[in-house]
Amino acid sequence: MSQKRINIITAGILLSLFLASMEGTVVATAMPSIVAQLGGLSIYSWVFSIYMLASTTTVPIYGKVSDLFGRKKVYTFAMGLFLIGSVLCGMANSMESLIIFRAIQGLGAGGVLPMALTVIGELFSMEKRAKMQGLISSVWGVSSVIGPLIGGFLVDKISWHWVFYINLIPGTIAIVFVWFAWLDQKQDLTKKVRLDIAGTVLLTLGVLSLLMGLNELGHSISFWFILCSVLLFIALFQVEKRTEDPILPLKLFGDRLFIVAILHGILAGWAMFGSLSYVPLFVQGVIGTTATQAGISLTPMSLSWTLASIFGSRMVLKMNFRHIALIGMSMLTAGSFLMTTIGVESTQLSVMLFTSLMGIGMGLTIPVYMIIIQTSVPRSILGTATSTIQFSRSIGGTIGVSVLGAFLSSRLAKLLLASGYDIGSVSLNSIINPLPGYDATISESLRGALGVTMADMFYIALGAALIGLIVVFFTPNGKMTHLAHSKSNPTNEI
Repeated sequence: MSQKRINIITAGILLSLFLASMEGTVVATAMPSIVAQLGGLSIYSWVFSIYMLASTTTVPIYGKVSDLFGRKKVYTFAMGLFLIGSVLCGMANSMESLIIFRAIQGLGAGGVLPMALTVIGELFSMEKRAKMQGLISSVWGVSSVIGPLIGGFLVDKISWHWVFYINLIPGTIAIVFVWFAWLDQKQDLTKKVRLDIAGTVLLTLGVLSLLMGLNELGHSISFWFILCSVLLFIALFQVEKRTEDPILPLKLFGDRLFIVAILHGILAGWAMFGSLSYVPLFVQGVIGTTATQAGISLTPMSLSWTLASIFGSRMVLKMNFRHIALIGMSMLTAGSFLMTTIGVESTQLSVMLFTSLMGIGMGLTIPVYMIIIQTSVPRSILGTATSTIQFSRSIGGTIGVSVLGAFLSSRLAKLLLASGYDIGSVSLNSIINPLPGYDATISESLRGALGVTMADMFYIALGAALIGLIVVFFTPNGKMTHLAHSKSNPTNEI
């Protein structure tokens, strides 16, 4: 493939990543205003959970299908579905319809990020791949900084609907670039392609049942959803053992490095993404800022993540990757601990500092595990391996948002009830956009209860971070050059 084509494809992929990073920060910034207008505080977490649920369950499917049918078609389909979902979200007129449209958007998003990372892994060598991680992080950082500012501006000055419509132009350009520049490898027409339908169905239903159970924590039905998910995962394991071309190759899970990367993805995603989804709500609802200021609270985190990722991507070529991962996870754990100390008296600056520390931790560890896994696996399963790593982070984030959301709803209801209020009769709008003449006592009671609840909620994220730190200690010692040599020897392939 010519350098010109590679440059065009890279530009399209970077635009995709721009959208992926903006999506999280823009929507998180807009959510307090959206829920204030549409109502539905009790189902607040579902706007995030359904998106993550849809995207998480489809990640390994996209990876496997791209290994079989090529990257271009799968990437284009995923981006197109993401943009359709974005338009529908912008047209939502109720919290229920927004949740449904977020599911459609999530089905497309499940293929955008893993496909982008897989294409990078396929186009570039180990050394260039590490440098590309720095470029990816730069784009991610810029869009993450711009995202909250744009989201806050659109909410305050125009309408929250535009936080979804803004995806259309860069998304369309990305599709055009990749479609016309990418040259898929010719498929072997004599080889019969077999899709692991049974594995795909069991995986999807298993993850769906698990997350439904987590979202219903505190209700009796939660136990049955989680039990169903356990049974489905057991069945999935049995099916994958006998399948010739499984959706989740079990041989990948026989490698210690891959297992550590998966567990790290789940636990770090739980701690980081679970926390960040609620930071704007805390800043706007408890500290009392505007949507724009709430969005700005995520900016230092984005910058610290970006700079740490650029640094970590370069150092992984020189240092023992285990040391980098340990340093990063320690920083994430420290930031998670500090988030448990926030409250009504906290300042926006303190929240910025704490989340920045978490950002440094993620910036150091995320590229390390992605680079070493892409370097160590055969090209024939590159898409599957990449998407599985991304899947672990997505499902971790989904679990984090769901568990923290369930705790938020339950704990807040109990605190308000103890104060003599019913959560069904108290509106979040009373503290975000108080109307003239509204009882200030109710507003302050809700603000205080929300502050206490969210401080307690972050202990859950801290627990995940601590377990993640323990897991990272089991990362094998080694350098990237050793992995590259191992990959060149077929007998050492994962």
